[in-house]
Amino acid sequence: MANPISLPLYEKIPRKNTLQRAFDILIFFLLLSLLIYRFLFLNNHGLTWLLAFLCESCFTFTWFLVISTKWNPVSNKTYPDRVLQRVPELPSVDMFVTTADAVLEPPIITVNTVLSLLAVDYPAHKLACYVSDDGCSPVTYYSLVEASKFAKLWVPFCKKYNIHVRAPFRYFSNNPLTFGGSSMEFQQEWKRMKDEYDRLDRKIEDAVQNSLPPCDLTGDFVEFSNVKRKNHPTIIKVIWENKTDLPDGLPHLVYISREKRLQHPHHYKAGAMNVLTRVSGLMTNAPYMLNVDCDMFVNNPKVALHAMCLLLDPKSEKEIAYAQFPQVFYDGLKDDPYGNQMVVLFEKLGHGIAGIQGPLYGGTGCFHRRKVIYGLSPDNVDSVNEKLAEDILSKFGSSKELIKSAAYALKGKTDPPTNLRNSIQAACQVSGSSYEYGTSWGTKVGWRYGSTTEDVHTGLMIHKRGWRSALCTPEPPAFLGCAPSGGPTTVTQQKRWATGLLEILFSKSCPIFATIFGELQFRQCLAYTWLLSWGLRSIPELCYAALPAYCIITNTYFLPKVQEPALYVLVSIFVLYNFYTLSEYLQTRQSVRAWWNNQRMSRINTTSAWLFGFLSVILKLLGISETVFEVTQKDQSSDDVNNAEAGRFTFNESPLFLPATTILLVHLTTLVVSLLKLQPPAQDGHGSGLGEIFCSVYLVLCYWPFLKGLFGKGRHGIPLSTICKSVALALIFVHLCRRTTTG
Repeated sequence: MANPISLPLYEKIPRKNTLQRAFDILIFFLLLSLLIYRFLFLNNHGLTWLLAFLCESCFTFTWFLVISTKWNPVSNKTYPDRVLQRVPELPSVDMFVTTADAVLEPPIITVNTVLSLLAVDYPAHKLACYVSDDGCSPVTYYSLVEASKFAKLWVPFCKKYNIHVRAPFRYFSNNPLTFGGSSMEFQQEWKRMKDEYDRLDRKIEDAVQNSLPPCDLTGDFVEFSNVKRKNHPTIIKVIWENKTDLPDGLPHLVYISREKRLQHPHHYKAGAMNVLTRVSGLMTNAPYMLNVDCDMFVNNPKVALHAMCLLLDPKSEKEIAYAQFPQVFYDGLKDDPYGNQMVVLFEKLGHGIAGIQGPLYGGTGCFHRRKVIYGLSPDNVDSVNEKLAEDILSKFGSSKELIKSAAYALKGKTDPPTNLRNSIQAACQVSGSSYEYGTSWGTKVGWRYGSTTEDVHTGLMIHKRGWRSALCTPEPPAFLGCAPSGGPTTVTQQKRWATGLLEILFSKSCPIFATIFGELQFRQCLAYTWLLSWGLRSIPELCYAALPAYCIITNTYFLPKVQEPALYVLVSIFVLYNFYTLSEYLQTRQSVRAWWNNQRMSRINTTSAWLFGFLSVILKLLGISETVFEVTQKDQSSDDVNNAEAGRFTFNESPLFLPATTILLVHLTTLVVSLLKLQPPAQDGHGSGLGEIFCSVYLVLCYWPFLKGLFGKGRHGIPLSTICKSVALALIFVHLCRRTTTG
């Protein structure tokens, strides 16, 4: 039998993907052959041929980036039991939960996430949970106070009966006999716990309905009186402190609402994360930090041990900066109608990036090394002398207490105060809205500013310094969250992502610069480029969507004719690509319907949300307007999963639905033009053909939810104002097409 000391804490296992590589290369060479054909006959065709060549060049480059990203997929198998055998004393972990709006992110969701964190299988005296409330809501604070009382019952119950699902709302929605046991004692305790949770749920719901805690804004809530969401002082409350340092007790629980003033930028989630980092550095100063969104509850109680397998391995100290868990969603709508559950994306591209320099930082479900967040490079891990520490800490701000704690963290030491409340005054100082002026916070230290996707930006800067990251995919999944369940929420989220990613691409943090002047690996640079260019892809996609309509209206063509061999190349690309992507969905146990929903949502998102993301960044670069971080609405309820209306596309007055509605109306018009033969005579006898008509029909099928929305009512119907604007734009497009034939 092998000695446990000699066994690895984790194993990196390459995935076999020979067939995938063959299909990738085949499609790539078909795309290249099509480009070569178009280029050779460029002079014999008009503008449509040139435009098609440019668009297809963009698609080919994107496919090349995808191939590079997916080429070497790997998985990491972790052994949490070996950590307990190998490590005499586990390191401390500070856990961060961020919420920004008590309406869009209901407190009961945040409470369940916090309760699941407090109950993880890890020594309680080594854990501290910090909740950042950017909405400065007394209801959120009240909910956490009440949750801490319930936690004193819930955490011992979970550990006594080895409960696997430790978010109460999720646990009690399942059959209790499958989660703990069937003894009489267990059944009695289960019922007691269920009653206590229902009581907690009612208290929080009543507070939400009244917009105030039942005790009014007095006593412990007096700081919340006369505060405005975007203009208030710092509020820090130690809700629970584990003063006895008992490993079986309850972890620390701290509430933070950082200072906000109208004259000072607060940098959205990135600013909140930096405040959490500084406050936790003063209070507990754990060498590792976990951050989760308020809706991402712990689904695997051994999550911290799985992360430690990757971070405590002897080789990891100088290599791995963070351990990232993939985002997995619970109670997703059947067949993924909005294309936002991203199962295939995480499974294929996620594991592919893990085989290069490591997964991108996803903004939630990630364990960080504190010293890496503080700016330490892998080359300096073993040589943190006074000069280096002084150089790094020189831009940490005016707090001497923070500088002292950061110096300890950089050297791998911890010296937290014995009483958390003794640190509140210093913590309030580093939470001030003006504290970061003249410091490196947000530029060289902590979470990075300048993008609405601060997670990817921060991860890129970590990789630029030469660090690697590790993907951790335990069973069951470590965290579960809720995916957006409506059209407006989905496209808003996609727009925010496209905007933030493009902001990074057009900044000094561009991955190309990070490769030339930093330590970012070339193929990791290609992976980042694929992601950051989402917004740019809206332009060729929009142009390519307009080509069939233009050609049918003007009776021209952009596709090779039947007698041309290149037509078979195009058909092969279309058939192979769809067969290949369908096989990926079937491999990940997704349905054919889910595959089609994701295909059409890809078209919809690219030509609507990503287009607006692109325009937002252009306006920012021109100095006309600034980008805005838009909070995604969270919904814990799973009632809609089996609802007959579930999955039907929903709309609102947002201009994000304008481009897709216009594209649909344009193609419906072109099909009518073709059917009624209202086209002008073809030049040289070569007019539009079946290829262009097929493309137009295919696009109508992709935008089918919008076709149904034209006749729908209520939230399932496209607003009349949007339809009128789209009709006007479609008529302008048809008119301009007609003018090109008569001009």
